[in-house]
Amino acid sequence: MKNYLRGWNFMRIIRLVLGIVIIVQGIQVQQWMLVVLGGLFTLMPLFNIGCCGAAGCNTTYSTSKAKNTEDITYEEVK
Repeated sequence: MKNYLRGWNFMRIIRLVLGIVIIVQGIQVQQWMLVVLGGLFTLMPLFNIGCCGAAGCNTTYSTSKAKNTEDITYEEVK
């Protein structure tokens, strides 16, 4: 349980609060699709999934210094 609570940051708490607010608002206006959407937004920070969590948006890049470049010749078209 300690490891689970240790990984929380500001954005994860904000996402959880917004998900709960969406659920409450959906129940108040009786829009059940909004409740489902709020449930999705609430589960994302609870399970730490999504683009913002667990390095989901990281991309790899090449660190090699060798670049394979070729001279490009252009032809003017009139």
